Amino acid sequence: MATLNITLSVVFALCAASSNAVATVLQRKAALTVPRSQGFRAGLMLDLLRQPVWLAGILAVIAAAVCQALALVTGPLTVVQPLFVLELPLTLIVASLLMRRHLARNGWLAVAVVVAGLGVALAAASPTGNRTHVELDRWIPALAVCAGIVTALTLAAFRRPEGRARAACLGAATAISYAVTAALMKASTHILDEQGLVGFFSAWQTYGFAATGVCALFLLEHAMQAGPLVASQPALTLGDALVSLALGITLYEEEVRSGWWLLPQLFGVALIAAGVLALSRIPLTRSLVAPDEESRTM
Repeated sequence: MATLNITLSVVFALCAASSNAVATVLQRKAALTVPRSQGFRAGLMLDLLRQPVWLAGILAVIAAAVCQALALVTGPLTVVQPLFVLELPLTLIVASLLMRRHLARNGWLAVAVVVAGLGVALAAASPTGNRTHVELDRWIPALAVCAGIVTALTLAAFRRPEGRARAACLGAATAISYAVTAALMKASTHILDEQGLVGFFSAWQTYGFAATGVCALFLLEHAMQAGPLVASQPALTLGDALVSLALGITLYEEEVRSGWWLLPQLFGVALIAAGVLALSRIPLTRSLVAPDEESRTM
């Protein structure tokens, strides 16, 4: 049964990553058609709501959220969230199909490096555990720390001009928000499974993951416009996986192998970082962000 649950969680996580990839392509295309902003602008979301492409992207986000919830209810956070590292490679594959663009050989090589790195890291970590309930005294410090870091990163971002520093800060803030959303979603899906709809809509975790999810989406839209993808995507991709790993261990008491197993885990993370960095530099990836990115202030 445990093996079946892990298999299901992996399948659902891959479906969620694929849906997110479609959503990313559609949302990036829409984000580049609306006026740019130097700071937070509430009107940004209103502008995007008028874009059919963006609305289609939101539908893909909803599908991804459903698949992610199913993945989290059947498997540990430390297995599900790292699989979202595959979102960037999948995004480029989807973009190459929808935009009828060719993914160069070095792009495919980078995709292979990311997949290999993820496989090595997960195999070496061998995450276990699937706790279904987390006490409030565990949530309070975790949420406080994450909220403080997101706030600090956001303030730091908008003290800087458009460019790599702003994009990296917003990418990291988005990653933390996504990780917290996943942790809260896992709790609320278990409540739904055990207590039904009444329990689900009575739980604070349900409203918590909805709020953090909206916050993450808001930050992501600004990160898209803040600077080149080479700055924001590595922070977003690796940050989500690493923060989710930390939350899985501290909140849900999930376990990963330690000792000498840390060496192949770090090697896998290094491969992922190298692959993501390479992918974020290729021309197809750059076509998904503002065309004047090269002229922005560093």
